[in-house]
Amino acid sequence: MDGVRFGEMQTSELVVSSRANARVKQLRAAFQGHARLSGGMVAIEGDHLLEEAWRSGMVLKTVFVSERRTVPGIVPRGVEVVRLTEEVFGSVVETQSPQGVAALMVPPVRVLADLFEGAGAALILIAAGVQDPGNLGTLVRSAEAFGANGVLTTPGTVSAWNQKALRASVGSLFRVPVVGVTASEVAELEGRGVRLIAAVGAEDSGVVAAREMDFTAVCAVMIGNEGSGLAAEWMEMCDARVTIPCPGPVESLNAAVAGSLLLYEASRQRAVSKVSGS
Repeated sequence: MDGVRFGEMQTSELVVSSRANARVKQLRAAFQGHARLSGGMVAIEGDHLLEEAWRSGMVLKTVFVSERRTVPGIVPRGVEVVRLTEEVFGSVVETQSPQGVAALMVPPVRVLADLFEGAGAALILIAAGVQDPGNLGTLVRSAEAFGANGVLTTPGTVSAWNQKALRASVGSLFRVPVVGVTASEVAELEGRGVRLIAAVGAEDSGVVAAREMDFTAVCAVMIGNEGSGLAAEWMEMCDARVTIPCPGPVESLNAAVAGSLLLYEASRQRAVSKVSGS
């Protein structure tokens, strides 16, 4: 087994030097997003994400360290640790300057009901056709920063566990519920009392400026595709349309920027409402 005793839950004295090693192949498949070949595992890389995963209660299955690294002190006892040569480690991970530590973890299972737990009016972000993983990861991070209950992703939206999305979230993906939903499930949100608010890029008839929109009740902000915006099927479902007035000569904002600004405005309004109601 290329020097690694897989049954041992500790660091082996030997170093894996083969790219064909079973654990190496599993890690590579996870980095490439192949759920079946990775056994459903998600790959993470770097000290920060490893620490965030541990701090957030994620289940670590195997930690990989390059031969030049010591095992991070936060790795729990009982977690399998596999040591790789520098060449093998560099062939698996996706960053240009590897930090020498990576891991396989069990992704959390989230369901739609998770977004409605707890007191207060739910605030939800819906990523409808967002294809840039950096944008999605940033939106998840902003959702956590501004107190949203979670993020829903529609068909056509990039996977939240894409490596670029994961890095852009800076660990927020470990804590914020991100749930894939169908168009019918989005339509059924009305039955839960959710007001669907479409983010659009232009001010015309029926569009409300962000500061004038009421975000204090249960609502979901919908952010569309980076190039074409929200598709017709999503616009037809929406109860209101909101825009962010821009004095500068731009047609629209980046999806992640727009979503973050709207979440901030929702957070601001809710804080004011809470103070006023106390």
